[in-house]
Amino acid sequence: MEQGEPSPSSGRRRSVEETENSPPTKKRSRGLVTLALLVFVVIAAWILVRPGVFTVQPNDALADGVTFIYHSRGLGMPFFSSPDGLCLQTQGSVTPLCRAAALFAAEEELIDRAIIKLPYIHWAYLQSTGGKEFER
Repeated sequence: MEQGEPSPSSGRRRSVEETENSPPTKKRSRGLVTLALLVFVVIAAWILVRPGVFTVQPNDALADGVTFIYHSRGLGMPFFSSPDGLCLQTQGSVTPLCRAAALFAAEEELIDRAIIKLPYIHWAYLQSTGGKEFER
């Protein structure tokens, strides 16, 4: 290095070309920290809330059917559930009596924990029954 040239550590200003070509490490690391924090918050909220989706197929009592998202899902309750899915899980088949009992039990247990009430979502119903569909 010659005597007249400023050293890189001296207070000289960088040219525009040098600034554009240098990696934006501070912005990138700040973005990664923000993303990691956001992922952590979402995972923590998911664990604390433990949401579930409960779907009631349209029937005589509920002509349009209903799907709702609820919080505090129990350990034995699958993420997607329905009266028919609960009957399949407990007795291996769906009968009108079992469907009515499962609907009554679910209503008693889940109605106060509903977060969002949605129209009937057929896809969610099929998820709860393993892709099987039963007569209404």
